Amino acid sequence: MKTSTRVCVIGGGVVGCSVLYHLTKLGWSDVMLVERSELTSGSTWHAAGGFHTLNGDTNMAALQGYTIRLYRELEALTGMSCGLHHVGGVTLADTPERFDMLKAERAKHRFMGLETEILSPEEIKAIAPITNVEGVLGGLYDPLDGHLDPSGTTHAYAKAARMGGATIETHCMVRETNPRADGSWDVVTDKGTIHAEHVVNAGGLWAREVGAMAGCYLPLHPMEHQYLVTDDLPEIYEREVEHPHVMDPGGESYLRQEGRGLCIGFYEQPCKPWAVGGTPWEFGHELLPDDYDKIEDSIAFAYRRYPILERAGVKTVIHGPFTFAPDGNPLVGPVPGLRNYWSACGVMAGFSQGGGVGLTLAQWMVEGEPERDVFAMDVARFGRWITPGYTLPKVIENYQNRFSVTYPNEELPAARPFRTTPMYEIFDRMGAVWGQQYGLEVPNYFAEGDEPRYETPSFRRSNAFEATAREVMAVRGAVGINEVQNFGKYSVTGADARAWLNRIMAGRIPKPGRMSLTPMLAPSGRLIGDFTVACLSETEFRLTASYGAQDFHMRWFEGQLSGDVRVENISDRSTGFQIAGPRARDLLAEVTRADVSNDAFRFLDVKRLSIGMMEATVQRVSYTGDLGYEIYVDAMEQRALWHLLWEAGQEFGLKPFGMRAMMSLRLDRFFGSWMREFSPDYMPGETGMDRFIQWDKAFIGKEAAEKERAEGPARRLCSFIVEAGDADVVAYEPIWLDGSVQGFCTSGGFSHYAGKSVAFGFVPTERAVEGLEVEIEILGEMHKARLVTEMLFDADGARMRG
Repeated sequence: MKTSTRVCVIGGGVVGCSVLYHLTKLGWSDVMLVERSELTSGSTWHAAGGFHTLNGDTNMAALQGYTIRLYRELEALTGMSCGLHHVGGVTLADTPERFDMLKAERAKHRFMGLETEILSPEEIKAIAPITNVEGVLGGLYDPLDGHLDPSGTTHAYAKAARMGGATIETHCMVRETNPRADGSWDVVTDKGTIHAEHVVNAGGLWAREVGAMAGCYLPLHPMEHQYLVTDDLPEIYEREVEHPHVMDPGGESYLRQEGRGLCIGFYEQPCKPWAVGGTPWEFGHELLPDDYDKIEDSIAFAYRRYPILERAGVKTVIHGPFTFAPDGNPLVGPVPGLRNYWSACGVMAGFSQGGGVGLTLAQWMVEGEPERDVFAMDVARFGRWITPGYTLPKVIENYQNRFSVTYPNEELPAARPFRTTPMYEIFDRMGAVWGQQYGLEVPNYFAEGDEPRYETPSFRRSNAFEATAREVMAVRGAVGINEVQNFGKYSVTGADARAWLNRIMAGRIPKPGRMSLTPMLAPSGRLIGDFTVACLSETEFRLTASYGAQDFHMRWFEGQLSGDVRVENISDRSTGFQIAGPRARDLLAEVTRADVSNDAFRFLDVKRLSIGMMEATVQRVSYTGDLGYEIYVDAMEQRALWHLLWEAGQEFGLKPFGMRAMMSLRLDRFFGSWMREFSPDYMPGETGMDRFIQWDKAFIGKEAAEKERAEGPARRLCSFIVEAGDADVVAYEPIWLDGSVQGFCTSGGFSHYAGKSVAFGFVPTERAVEGLEVEIEILGEMHKARLVTEMLFDADGARMRG
């Protein structure tokens, strides 16, 4: 056995073998994989082997498309068969809500280049004749759907990796993973110790246990999953073509042909987690005992949907465990807090996603970053606050909702409330309707009177519409108050803090007492952060960014540290409120003796002020685009600050507002949002973030950004007024121009202040001019839209700056 290697991949399932192959494909041949038993010995061997492109995240869908296309390449490269069956598949919709979701997905596919189509019930019956379409409104057909041989595919990956120079060691049990001071690892096995520059945890069912060896917790949990294979059916084996896949969200089932019969699997409500106390090391090629009781209702529903099943004998029952993360997406990338330790686990849809996961991780390791935004599966999307007690109920919830409609405004209830601020009880008594971000409870809006304390999930305008309008007008007309807990906040200190910030931030680093807005770029020039930088002194700075990107950003900061610099995540220690609106200055003046006139406290100033009994850091800035201030104090003082502001604010008409109002208010000023308008998919020039770059200094990503600047971006982010009906743009709706899809939306919503539906999106640069007429497809319907450049509120900035 080799005793040293550049990369040691732990786990010989389809994901581990894919990572190994892609590393060799990108040029790293000194790589090896260790597997405690045989290849496929975890959940791979008993997988149903289906694959599809449908995914709510467009980048995940693209990676699934890559995975499916890769199989033919693997077969050609290795001469081995993956057992491919490209039969196509249709997802059924039996409610208006499910049909809305499928139409929204079809719209996304237009600009992605995927050839899906909406089918009528009659068309579904024509291609899938065993389906009872009674009550079915329509379906989404994808010609790429199919299934394969799990074992053959895994061994094809393995052979391709070996052809590229990789080594595979089976029957090699990992006992320990111990870090060295230089960032490399000793992987201790029952056959000896392997010294590896990098370790990849592709442990599958054992990923939790493998992670624990390195001192990290990976939030995933195995769930029991059951599918049935029927005896031969003449309606199936006498067909001239193979029967397509049918996904039936209403019945929580998927169905496909298996040989001369059918295979049907279920995501049942009375589901069961497996191995709560840890996955047994001796588990491998066993199956779990049959459990018809938990799928009894699912089978009854399936008999109605596919009457042929009532007379079909059951030939085989496959009941085995698969791992899930709390949101159902994989856990991929460098694990925060560990050097050269990588995750490739939680991939429950291994044959839809395994190729994309392998490609992404290999690019990250070899090239320093993946080619697209993969935050949806980045292991850093879950913070270090996450625990097994949180993971388990969220995994159960995700399993139960696997085939449910996913609404853009949906708030799932499991494991909540968990993380709350000192304001939780106060806001709850005031009628807060809660959302969550990064595990934190955040008010979405405040219900008044007999308004329900629950927002109806919908693709259309919800029952929060009137309450949101009320809060928006309170801000624009007087003054509103909103928590600033859900901002990511970082303290950067040290003698070299300014020099370090100048290198990692592309924008200007401000002088003491001032603030600036700046993008942070990857070496590729793509956006990896949208920051506010406040300079408290020459050796002390505060950074503010997205709350949900804390581990993502801290991982980058820690990897870039040099000199006398200390970076600390203070997101949950520094909290407070923002006040915004025309009376905001009056309110601030009421609670401090300091001079807060416009001459003394200018736009983008930052000051330490005594407010009541508290010493606060106050920034004159507001994401509402109005006159506003962000007031930060220690978390222990937040309630005292609230009572002071609330009592003083009554004479000025102070009202609380939530995130629904915030996201409406930002539309008036065409403010972009992180992971919507700004993400690792985009460059600064095409998004307009280049206007914040300080070009006369050296910074990470400068060469790529200058190249974009010299050549000019091919597309531009623009703002549109949409002639919408009862549904506004959410994200990824196609933009039609001259009869074809030439752009897509990044986000949108309804401006309650202007009374208009607003969308942001990309169109070709040469067409990005005031007044451009386009059509935007929303839920399958075309809506006229017009490009606008003048902001809907305070266009000259007089109120925000004055």
